[in-house]
Amino acid sequence: MNRVVLLTGGTSGIGLAAARLFLQAGSTVALAGRSAARGEAALASLGELALDGRAAFFAADLRRADEARRLVGAVCERFSRLDVLVNSAGIYLERALEDLTEEEFEDVMDTNVKGAFFTTQAALAPLKASRGSIVNLSSDAGIHGNFLCTAYCASKGAVTLFTKSLALELAPFGVRVNCVCPGDVATPMTEAQLQDAPDREEALRQMSGVYPLGRIARAEEVADIIFFLASDAASFVTGAAWSVDGGLTA
Repeated sequence: MNRVVLLTGGTSGIGLAAARLFLQAGSTVALAGRSAARGEAALASLGELALDGRAAFFAADLRRADEARRLVGAVCERFSRLDVLVNSAGIYLERALEDLTEEEFEDVMDTNVKGAFFTTQAALAPLKASRGSIVNLSSDAGIHGNFLCTAYCASKGAVTLFTKSLALELAPFGVRVNCVCPGDVATPMTEAQLQDAPDREEALRQMSGVYPLGRIARAEEVADIIFFLASDAASFVTGAAWSVDGGLTA
């Protein structure tokens, strides 16, 4: 799979696991994020897969349209084309609506929604040229409601319907657009939630207990679906919201 892949939020968790898969398959990967230090650490964690210039990090604040345009321009200048865009940057917030501040709401929407919108908008021309593929990271919270998660659910619901609408818009150009909707995943973001609990192990047990398969997902299991949706094996799949949630939304 010799593709040029741009992965936002690719410095940890699901995004980094997906980057590893694409590199193992022979693709070139551009990681994007706000922290240069985290970007360098991500490249180091990829080891030999990141050698020979097949992986690079680009610092960008994708909550801003001008930064998204600069990022895509830099990636295309470096690698000459763009075949796959994976919008995996995101943040989680658990907060009752009555306690939610304007700043918190804007941060969730800016990161989870604006980031995907602006990066996709900037990447449209090269993706049309390559008849490429877009994979957005949504969530089970983009399909159904979650307790104390009004802002987060609103942001992920937006990503899900953005995906479906854009799939129709780009179908005439041969560009496929899909999203992945995981439940809880063993990532640094989830670990931070567990560490905030009075009893981490009990919190993990309760978190795992809501899934029919009896556990939370591994980042690699979600990355597998991202890779599939970006590949030729999914050549007739577009507009899909692919649940990877151990049966939670069955």
